[in-house]
Formats: sequence, structure tokens, C-alpha cells
Amino acid sequence: MSQFMQATPDTGIEIYVVIFVIAVIVIIFLSIIGGFLSLWFQAFVSGTPIPLFNIIGMKLRKIPAQVIVNARINLFKAGLKDVSVSDLETHYLAGGHVPNVVEALIAAEKANIPLDWRRATAIDLAGRNIKDAVQTSVNPRVIDCPSHGYITGVAKDGIQLNCRARVTVRTNIAQLVGGATEETIVARVGEGIVSAIGGSDTHKLVLESPQRISKLVLEKGLDSSTAFTILSIDIVEINLGENIGAKLRTDQAESDIRIAKAEAEKRRAMAVAMEQENIAKVRDMEAKLVEAQAAVPLAMAEAFRAGHLGIMDYQRIQNIQADTDMRNALAKPEGDQRQT
Repeated sequence: MSQFMQATPDTGIEIYVVIFVIAVIVIIFLSIIGGFLSLWFQAFVSGTPIPLFNIIGMKLRKIPAQVIVNARINLFKAGLKDVSVSDLETHYLAGGHVPNVVEALIAAEKANIPLDWRRATAIDLAGRNIKDAVQTSVNPRVIDCPSHGYITGVAKDGIQLNCRARVTVRTNIAQLVGGATEETIVARVGEGIVSAIGGSDTHKLVLESPQRISKLVLEKGLDSSTAFTILSIDIVEINLGENIGAKLRTDQAESDIRIAKAEAEKRRAMAVAMEQENIAKVRDMEAKLVEAQAAVPLAMAEAFRAGHLGIMDYQRIQNIQADTDMRNALAKPEGDQRQT
């Protein structure tokens, strides 16, 4: 009995130690899984039970369990029960933005916009803001064209027109992946406005009815292969610019004048060259004449030696030459005679 009384205190201490250790372990365990239990309980009371071990696995896979659980609850409450926890985890691990996709799906469901989980995640992973795209589908966006300055076009009468427009667009969810962005819309609208102004006979027609530009641009189908659907194009401002036609005609006239001057200078140079050529020909003929005249006395001397020419013949030649010189002197004007 005494031995039993001696063992009882030690046994009680050991029991207290064991209870204390168990309590510490339980406290540590509860502190570790307390956050997981709160998430599990939150999902359970929301009607979308998620296994506790699944929530713990998210932590081990470095997935924010709070984000996944909240996303699952929001989708379930919105009636989108087809999206599983595994889908949410997969999209997060792929680098997607789970909250944006969930909000976009809920907004599309409420607005009766056809958008499923697969397309929404593809759009998000492609780098597009799916939430903003759905909001733009519900609430169309207005794009200034251009964002700064004016679009300049020239009518057929040569008058320059500076124009600004506003384009109302709505996101085309079906073409959001691979579709052109709003920069393409602005470029195409600007091209259409320039074409519409250039096709007008006069600038007055454009100023009288700016809606003609909107109508012509809309008929071109500028939103094809883009991520948007153009709802309307509104011309907000048109200003008169320079008279490009008059400036071009002035430049053309100045160019024609320069060409005419060049042609005239060419003809003058050719005339001067021809004149100098004719003077050279005259000099050449005069030289030949002098050479021929110099040969006459030699021929006469040869005729005298050969007996073909007598002294009386030579005297008659001299008389004829003197008579010719007198006639030439009488035929000259008085000024020439004084010079002589």
C-alpha cells in the first residue's frame, strides 16, 4: 500500500505532462489549419463545399486559397456551377487573373452576353483585359479620331478640310483573341474620312452635310477582323484649310515658266551658234573668192605667153573693168561714197 501511495504522485505528474503536450500539439495544429478551416467553413455555409485537403493542397502548390474559394463562391452564387475548383487552380497556375475572369463571367451572365469559361480564360491569357472587354460590350466606348490634331483631306476643288470625329465602338467578344485593337480602328476611320473628302466634288458639299462622310465610312465595313464593332461615327468638327488646288496650279505655272525660259534660252543659243557658223562660211567663201581673183592675173600672163591673148584684148578688158568700177561707184549711196 505504501509503495502504491508513493507511485501515485509520479503517475499523476506524467498524466499532466502528457495532457499538456497533447494540448500544445492541438493548439499548434489548430493554429496551422485554422485558416484552412475558416475557408472550408466559409465554402460550406455558402453551399459550395470544398474538401479541406483540397484547400491545404492549394497552400502546398502556392496557390492563394482565399482567391480560389472566393471565386468559386461568387461563380456558384451567380449560377455558373460548371466552373470547378480545378479549373480555377489551372488558370491561376497558367498565369491568368482569376478575379478578373470571374467578374467578367458574372457581368456577361447578367448582361446576356455569350461568354463561357474557356473563351474567357483564352482572352485573359492572350493579354487582353477581359473585364474591361465585357464592360465595353455593355457600355460602349467613345474613341477620339484622332486623339490629337485633325484628319486632313482635300476635296476635288482643291480646298483642304481639317476634320475630327468620334467613333462609338462595342467589344466583339468573338473576335477579341486575334482581332485588331483600337489603333487599327482609328487608322481605318482616318483613311475612310480622307477618302470620303477626296471623293467630294466641292468642299461645300462636305460642309453642308458632314453625315455623308459618316455614311460612306460606315459602308466600308472598317470593323472587320477587329476586336470591336463600330456603332456610329460622328463628325464633331470641320475646319477650312489651305487652297491646295490654287497652290498646286501656281507651282505648276511657275514650273511652266521656267521650262519656257529654258526652251527660249536653248533656241537663242542655237541661233547664235548658227549665226557664228554662217559668218565662218562667209569668211571661207571670201577667202576662196580672193584666191580665185588672185589666180586671174596668173591666167592672163599665161595666156599672153601662149599667144592666146593680145594687147588689144587686154586693153578692152581694162576698159570694161574701169566702166564696171564707175558704175559701182555711182550705184553706192552717198554715205558709202564719202567713206570711200
